[in-house]
Amino acid sequence: MIGVFGAGAFGTALAIALAKTGERVTLRARSVAQADDMAKQRINAAYLPDATFPDTLSVTCEIGDLAASDVILVAVPLQQVRAALSSCALPKVPIVACCKGIELSSGLGPTGVIGEVMQDAVTAILTGPSFATDIAIGRPTALTLACKDTRIGARLQDQLTTPTLRLYRTTDTIGAELGGALKNVFAIACGAVIGAGLGDSARAATMTRGFAEMQRIGTAFGARTDTLMGLSGLGDLALTCTSDLSRNYRLGLSLGQGKPFDPNVTVEGAATARAMADIADKRGLDVPLTRTVTHLLDGSTTISDAIGDLMTRPLKEE
Repeated sequence: MIGVFGAGAFGTALAIALAKTGERVTLRARSVAQADDMAKQRINAAYLPDATFPDTLSVTCEIGDLAASDVILVAVPLQQVRAALSSCALPKVPIVACCKGIELSSGLGPTGVIGEVMQDAVTAILTGPSFATDIAIGRPTALTLACKDTRIGARLQDQLTTPTLRLYRTTDTIGAELGGALKNVFAIACGAVIGAGLGDSARAATMTRGFAEMQRIGTAFGARTDTLMGLSGLGDLALTCTSDLSRNYRLGLSLGQGKPFDPNVTVEGAATARAMADIADKRGLDVPLTRTVTHLLDGSTTISDAIGDLMTRPLKEE
């Protein structure tokens, strides 16, 4: 049985896709009301109203109902993972993070946070270019599964692959986490560029320099280049920087247009930008785009000033 901890859009989509294979899947919602509503309607009306639950998908709000799982997918926003896992007892099975970002309080990625809370757990991360709707309705999607334990990683790859969800395996959890986290920061930047009316050429330049910044940070942390060039890095960057379905991109659009953004919408790139800027200060890393995004978020710069600052940086080789 597969347990999915978190019944937001992505957790629900994964639960649906995996249950379509005939696998028994238990989706854990945050409240009795949410669980009862989904169990009765057989949809997640709040996030995926057009994706019907397969018969092998059950919904619960009880942590104990995940006890029989042989793998658990954690699909809650990263900044909430520590508190969510600290308040419950999960079985000692592989834990797969299905969230992206860098924790503000610790500077850790998803597997690092889970590892601190559940010290004996084998951790992995599932990440890459994907929107919940595509996964839920069965559109072809490819993701990266990163696990340091090669044997368990291979088993998870086999268990979590479906006819429409193809997983590529790596042991480079650092690269997979950094790619998934940083692409959200650069998606905010790209959204701001388009929102300010600066055009597609400027967005292409922002994406490209964002990828260079991602590689520079990755190298400093020991990430592998091939991981960042793959689905969890370049692939996710391309998707998130070009689609209105991305919450990070939409936040950037709002910043560029000078419009308010819904504070109830979770945007991991905002916290990640702040966390990475702090890390860069401590490690002496050159992260101009990340710093620009943090300044746009806190209102200490404008789009026009930010572009001016970036365009007048010292000339150098690419």
